[in-house]
Amino acid sequence: STVLTYLTSIENLPCELQRNFTLMRDLDNRTEEKKAEIDKLAEEYVANVKNLASQQRVEHLQKIQNAYSKCKEFSDDKVQLAMQTYEMVDKHIRRLDADLARFENELKEKLELSGYESTDGRGDLRVQRDKHSPRKKKIKNSPDLTEALLPMQPSDVLDMPVDPNEPTYCLCHQVSYGEMIGCDNPDCPIEWFHFACVDLATKPKGKWFCPRCTQEKKKK
Repeated sequence: STVLTYLTSIENLPCELQRNFTLMRDLDNRTEEKKAEIDKLAEEYVANVKNLASQQRVEHLQKIQNAYSKCKEFSDDKVQLAMQTYEMVDKHIRRLDADLARFENELKEKLELSGYESTDGRGDLRVQRDKHSPRKKKIKNSPDLTEALLPMQPSDVLDMPVDPNEPTYCLCHQVSYGEMIGCDNPDCPIEWFHFACVDLATKPKGKWFCPRCTQEKKKK
């Protein structure tokens, strides 16, 4: 199932995150040690500069410079690790968004095939039940689970407030979320589409045209 596949994909995520956080903490400790070394070298230089020969001064300043370079190297490594960690988590979030949108569409299709109808296209459902069908267990004073799930909109996937000024895309006219693909027709009026809305699980190879542009090409 979609849920099981997603759970399997994130099984190692906690270990990977813990590894990256441990490495970043180690880089922090090494940076602090190097900074203490720089302070000590600077104090020694200031205290002894009058007694140092020209070559000795150059060598001492070079040690300080090398220590600073090492600090910068540690900082760069930490930034790379932080970016890697962010991308790791973001990849799973985008995967979850796409899986949830696909699950929603599959649920709607199954409910429609089972005889559920919407009177206004949103959430007012009429249910046609066979008299001989098994009785469904319900929670007291709560709506049927399927009736509660059906009205979900793609924008609910992110479970966060949507800016009314944010542009909308795709055939569903919703905001950007999850993985999206751009139509290769430069004159496409929509341009961007959610993977789930155009039945994609992965990015196709080569050029890709949306259903609308594909239909227009056939007419020509």
